[in-house]
Amino acid sequence: MNKLVVSSSPHIHTQNSTTRIMLDVIIALLPAAIAGVILFGIDALVVIGICVVTSVLSEMIFNIAVKKEQTVGDLSAVVTGLILGLSLPADATIWWQSIIASVFAIVVVKCMFGGLGCNFANPAATGRIFVFIAFSTSIGRGVLPKIAEVTTSATTLEAIKGGAPEGALPSLFDMFLGLRGGAIGETCILALIIGFVYLVLRGVICFETPLIYVGTVFVLSLIGYGSLEIALYQILSGAVVYAAVFMITDYVSTPITRTGKMIFAFGCGLITFLIRFYGSYPEGVSFALLIMNILSPYIEKWTMKRPLGGKKA
Repeated sequence: MNKLVVSSSPHIHTQNSTTRIMLDVIIALLPAAIAGVILFGIDALVVIGICVVTSVLSEMIFNIAVKKEQTVGDLSAVVTGLILGLSLPADATIWWQSIIASVFAIVVVKCMFGGLGCNFANPAATGRIFVFIAFSTSIGRGVLPKIAEVTTSATTLEAIKGGAPEGALPSLFDMFLGLRGGAIGETCILALIIGFVYLVLRGVICFETPLIYVGTVFVLSLIGYGSLEIALYQILSGAVVYAAVFMITDYVSTPITRTGKMIFAFGCGLITFLIRFYGSYPEGVSFALLIMNILSPYIEKWTMKRPLGGKKA
């Protein structure tokens, strides 16, 4: 006689563990990290290494201090450190600012809110915002690639904001390969696309979320600037593609519903454009992400499907 087994949810399980997913993200980040080291040299490796080591040690020490079960084995701290390090300039002199950013991201944004799954915002993006506001001169500047003949230290977004003619900007092909100033992991679009394809094929992220974000920035830039070339520069510059692949797809700080993810991506794209087009700050990705992270619980609630017969709360 068959027995009816009654248990609490979840009732559907997959072979994907947290560690396996984080390992996939690390693998997807490797092309951008390798490209960053090739473009910017040993300084890039120093910044990335400091962020990863500090992130892991911060989580380990916090767990020991509060007598909590050790969680560094899930690799989420490594992912945070990698994403954060790749969003910073390749300058070994900012080693202590990299430490501050990593500690803030792990301890304040992640651990103090309950650890993985409980943080209200993306730790890496919030850590970058914190040090950018505190040390904008060193964190906000664009470091030039060592293998490219670039004559200005201004980033492409700063050049566009300053009214530079299109001919004075790097070629779109150079932008695609990362031969321009910027953060370590944001410059080489080719490497980011490789990571994107890997994550989609592995089923870690949904392909439409990054495409909606990038598409929103592109269409609004095309309308706002009235130039196809400038619109292309807008999506190839700064952190748009980087955030599209590795930040707005974060499981914890974004809505869990598919419709909610699409709304979240559109909102990030809209705010990114508004900051870039109307604000004094040429970049806007991190701030857009943080604002939408705060709105994420409400988007999730609005898009959550109700069970048959259920009433709206």
